[in-house]
Amino acid sequence: MARTKRSEGTRAPNGAASVYFSEYDQKWHGRITVGTRDDGSPDRRHVKRATEGEAISEIQRIGREHHNGKLRKAGRPWTVEKWLIHWLENIARPSIKYKAYRAYHTAVHHHLIPGLGKHRIDKVEPEHFEKLYAKILAAGRKPATAHQVHRTARTAFGEALLRGHINRNPVQLAKPPRVEEDEIEPFDIEDIQRLIKTALTRRNGVRFVLALAVGTRQGETIGLKWARLNDDTRTLTIARQLQRRTWEHGCTDPHSCGGKYHKTKPCRKGCKRHARDCPPPCPPDCTRHARWCPRRHGGGLVEADVKSRAGRRGIVLPDQLYELLVQHGANQEREREHAGTEWHEAGWMFAQPNGKPIDPRRDMQDWKDLLAEAGVREARLHDARHTAATVLLLLGVSERAAMEFMGWSNTAMAKRYQHITAVLRQDIATRLGGFLWNAD
Repeated sequence: MARTKRSEGTRAPNGAASVYFSEYDQKWHGRITVGTRDDGSPDRRHVKRATEGEAISEIQRIGREHHNGKLRKAGRPWTVEKWLIHWLENIARPSIKYKAYRAYHTAVHHHLIPGLGKHRIDKVEPEHFEKLYAKILAAGRKPATAHQVHRTARTAFGEALLRGHINRNPVQLAKPPRVEEDEIEPFDIEDIQRLIKTALTRRNGVRFVLALAVGTRQGETIGLKWARLNDDTRTLTIARQLQRRTWEHGCTDPHSCGGKYHKTKPCRKGCKRHARDCPPPCPPDCTRHARWCPRRHGGGLVEADVKSRAGRRGIVLPDQLYELLVQHGANQEREREHAGTEWHEAGWMFAQPNGKPIDPRRDMQDWKDLLAEAGVREARLHDARHTAATVLLLLGVSERAAMEFMGWSNTAMAKRYQHITAVLRQDIATRLGGFLWNAD
């Protein structure tokens, strides 16, 4: 079974592949060097086969994959759970915004790890992900949730592919469910006027006038400070936003720290404690409930940079809107005098009666109350931004100017936020009729 011996006085070069027969186990062995390990030592791969041809074929396959950059790195393969946690905390988190991290965190910990965490990342198949998406839909979740899970997994596994941990990205082949985007209906001019009129009768009501008129996002609006209003040019600078962030444990044993807050049983039928769907029981290794941790950090109301570079912008206010802000400032000054030593001065343009910033949840409830009081249909607060963008379209503002005004980073956002209303359709019909039939 021995192979033909090499000519006397010659030897294979260092790192060259070799195939030999072992009398010990009666098997053919192959060895090939494919770079170096993390510690700097040679990455020498070994295969064992029953025949010489099989051993040579396997060594050649390893060599080809190494040459094409598709050979998996040495060491024990990652599981889906370990890789996703490593990717989320050490690769993605340092380079993304907080809300993007929270979206990834939800997809990873609520869906991907519970559904696929025990698989090896080099063995999981596209069909596994498609079955997971089907389970998400069967549980009553929207297709958009499955899409978020899909996008998160695609990004995480794409990074694993770039780093040589897998030879292909299985999520790239998986088919997520189709998402039908709901058509947003911006407020018509009558609704806008009713909302503005009603808002001006409410405390901090100018905050909603800003959203309807110039399309500021919720975090941008409640994060405004008086120092960012230039009275000479009547320009409002959008540079920061206010967010409510989730607390994180600062202790060494998060599971024990939140021990008495762990939910061990499902809610009883007819539960009235939870306004939304009742949360499921905590998993055995639950590390949540950080808000009760004595050493908690990173949570609460946090001032942060705006969403993107394009989001940093200056908005020249209409004279009427500027005067409303001036009047709002005078009202706030009277509140400051009334609060006395209870006032917390931080320069917030829109504040609580004691000067502290407005919580996004409270702000959202104020919006719902405004809609009800004005007799306007239910709508998201973010629909006010869609309305402002559509008004720019009605006014014939150029796309480039609208992008800067709204803080959009690309032209695709115009299609998403600017909607063809009945007024625009009628205008098109009138102009078309005049062109075709009144040409004389």
